[in-house]
Amino acid sequence: MKTALALPARLFGRAPRVNLVRLQGMIAAQGRGRLNDAELAPVLERAFRAGKPSAVALSINSPGGSPVQSSLIAARIRRLGDETGVPVHAFVEDAAASGGYWLATAADDIHCDSCSILGSIGVIAAGFGLQEFIARHGVERRVHTAGRSKSQLDMFHPEKPEDIERLNRLLEQMHDAFIGQVRIRRGARLNGETELFDGSFWLGAEAVRLGLADAIGHAVPVLKARYGEKVRLVPYGVRRPLLARFGMGLAADAMTMVDERALWARLGV
Repeated sequence: MKTALALPARLFGRAPRVNLVRLQGMIAAQGRGRLNDAELAPVLERAFRAGKPSAVALSINSPGGSPVQSSLIAARIRRLGDETGVPVHAFVEDAAASGGYWLATAADDIHCDSCSILGSIGVIAAGFGLQEFIARHGVERRVHTAGRSKSQLDMFHPEKPEDIERLNRLLEQMHDAFIGQVRIRRGARLNGETELFDGSFWLGAEAVRLGLADAIGHAVPVLKARYGEKVRLVPYGVRRPLLARFGMGLAADAMTMVDERALWARLGV
């Protein structure tokens, strides 16, 4: 029996295909609607391998979040890009800030809107001090530990200088890892005359001038210019669970919105 030969798609005049992955929201290990490596792994695998794409495009709209998840996701994007030889293009919407910018650096080039926010290359830890509040209300905090450093930065106890010093060392180490990622991925494109790593962020045109992005441009026109007017854009993203589509888990969604709103608020949007 004769079998049909698999012929390249270009012989049939098939248009180039670009798989478009949407990365929107806060970056965190847990929580519905948040970006994390576990949820995105199968999405990214399909995006880089399905349909023999000419490229993968990342549509990024994130205020940041977990540095670990940012690192894991960006590293996965780079591994897949290197393994498949598929180019990666990033397109920033409202923001690629902090961890969101970490994700953008995984791409071979970064485009943004003139009003997009990029940067915020820094690390932050925040909390509350409630020791005086509970004292006024006659509440006694009881904590028992084995290990001198087991209970650090307890919001119901006064801060200890040694705890603050240790936290600052950890934050500096995370910051160094973030800076290293940006330097490796952006290299000579960075403007060496401006301090880029103090946590500041910039709008699109200035981000391009500083080398944090490559050009002002939106996904559809840029990809058409690069891959032809008939380029096929195939969307990929994390699918919401069935119950979530019917409004289940509203309390969890509300907490997610509060956390994410706080991150967006730091950017003034």
